Amino acid sequence: MAWKKNKKGFLQIPFSWIFAIIVGIFILFLAIYFAYKMISSGQQEIGAETARQIDVLLNPLETSFETSTPLVLSSETRIYNKCENTGNFGEQIIQVSQKSFNKWAEPSVDISFENKYLFSDDVVDGEKFYLFSIPFEYPFQVANLIILTSQEYCFLDAPDEVEKDIIQDNVRFETNENNCEDESVKVCFSSGNDCDIQVNIGQGYVDTLKGTSKDGEKLYFTGNLIYGAIFSSKEIYECEVNRLMKRTGQLASLYWDKSSFVRQKSCNSNLDTDLLSLRNSVNEIKSSEDLDSTNLIVKQINEKYKFEECKLW
Repeated sequence: MAWKKNKKGFLQIPFSWIFAIIVGIFILFLAIYFAYKMISSGQQEIGAETARQIDVLLNPLETSFETSTPLVLSSETRIYNKCENTGNFGEQIIQVSQKSFNKWAEPSVDISFENKYLFSDDVVDGEKFYLFSIPFEYPFQVANLIILTSQEYCFLDAPDEVEKDIIQDNVRFETNENNCEDESVKVCFSSGNDCDIQVNIGQGYVDTLKGTSKDGEKLYFTGNLIYGAIFSSKEIYECEVNRLMKRTGQLASLYWDKSSFVRQKSCNSNLDTDLLSLRNSVNEIKSSEDLDSTNLIVKQINEKYKFEECKLW
């Protein structure tokens, strides 16, 4: 069909052609829309599968002592760490988002668990991640702390026990800050001029001196919680501490019951009062700053337990 020009020189296009063009544009729009939705859905499924793989990887870390393992993924990935301090033990939640076509996919569905304690920044991204676990005793074995990071760290003047605890490719131990890589996070265990994180072991807290995820906040620690305080954001750290204290309280009650049982078998642990004090004390903890008073009870139990013949744990 030929197109015609009217007397004023405008091109007259038949209505059927206009209708066909509109329908074609609409069909093309629908095709692009559904293709995008399918790609987004596929990316979310990949993210969910990656999150499940991370969950599987965390299982041996949660049950092993001082385990270290790298996690290498095929594309740039973000791991979202969420901590909920609700119920009897709280909840650990992770989500995963991966980069495709230079754009981040929507985070995957939540993968949650009650028996894991993951210390990290709120969002950790990269293609290679470092995980290690270390036991937390207070005074008995409470759980394993799992540390997740993708950054490079430089520990300055760290004590020997810290150097023995951390065997990670992304953590260097130095005595001179000039030997640290420029982009590494500098963690100082004594005074330094260019530290990102300052660890005060004597007073039991970790402080930030520059703008990092803790943003100048003091995070108080006891025992191996020092590593959670170094590698975590404030929000994650405080939530995990509260979850661990809930678990400690539950375990103290169980050991009190066990103490009552073995006493009937003529085996007196002499820890009944201390275990009740521990349970009551941890239930009062609202933040890591409140650990001080409970630390005294834990120290007292440890001293008594050395000489106990009737072992509860």
